[in-house]
Amino acid sequence: MENNIRKKILITDPTLRDGSHANQHQFSEKQIRSYSIAAERARIPILEVGHGNGIGASSLQVGLSSVNDLDMIRFAREHLQNTKLGIFMIPGFATIKKDLRPAIDAGADVVRIASHCTEADITERHIGYARERGKLTHGCLMSSHMASAETLIEECKKMESYGAEGVILMDSAGNYLPSDVYEKVSALVKNIHIPIGFHAHNNLSMAVANSVAAVEAGALIVDGTSRGFGAGAGNTPIEVLVAVLEKMGYDTGIDLYKILDASEIADKDILNSKPTIDSTSIVSGLAGVFSAFKKHVIRVSAEYNVDSRDVFFELGRRKVVGGQEDLIVEIAIELSSKEKSLRI
Repeated sequence: MENNIRKKILITDPTLRDGSHANQHQFSEKQIRSYSIAAERARIPILEVGHGNGIGASSLQVGLSSVNDLDMIRFAREHLQNTKLGIFMIPGFATIKKDLRPAIDAGADVVRIASHCTEADITERHIGYARERGKLTHGCLMSSHMASAETLIEECKKMESYGAEGVILMDSAGNYLPSDVYEKVSALVKNIHIPIGFHAHNNLSMAVANSVAAVEAGALIVDGTSRGFGAGAGNTPIEVLVAVLEKMGYDTGIDLYKILDASEIADKDILNSKPTIDSTSIVSGLAGVFSAFKKHVIRVSAEYNVDSRDVFFELGRRKVVGGQEDLIVEIAIELSSKEKSLRI
């Protein structure tokens, strides 16, 4: 690194949040406690817990959690001393009074407030409240591939003005290539005065490469989950990310042997279904569709006897975003009707 100074990179681990997409939000108390202990031992800076779509999102529409958000926070909190406890929320799924306030009262240290990449306006009150409570607060722009660098700059400026202490670009569909990441992150770094972060998905097998591109473009925060556990094809594998960044001369503060141990614990005790890059995940990434739609699309496509790949590309054409899961059925019905009419 320049002047032999190792640049510090803050890594957030959402294994117990984004990872719940991969097991239908069915983490048990034992699994939460087991991984929290491993995260503390590995010196992971921030461990994020909760429903895959954030606190307050447990529902029939996007999946019911087996352990409620507050209990997840309490179980993890008991085992964390140096590792900070993070939560994630999307206004609309969650409210300040019903979800954010109790989560902070239960012990959350770090709060991430997320919106679709062009709708930062909805985060103002939530970011302001988290800052009032003295919590490290980051804004998140989901499905950021759907907006230009210029638009993302404007949305980041909004979050910055609301009090966010960092903004995370989320590649919710696993659609980016490293050149895309470098272009957008470098533009934000030049125009925003708070740290920029990046959260990758692995649909096109680019999660580690994209995370590295973000860091090289000036990002100071990156996300990774144990063994890449997460929605669809999964996230950036944290154990690989730490190893690569250390090899490149960056300082993550994470103990390499202990994060490798944590990944073994996760593999044994948590990963009941391991993320894989299959044909559906690839199409989801190419179409730019939220990775968490994968299981819903496969189920609905089978029910209506249509090709799931066609459903994904149509979802992408319509620029469908998280929270619009009901459109999966609508599109499947339309495709099924078209196929029937062609056979007549």
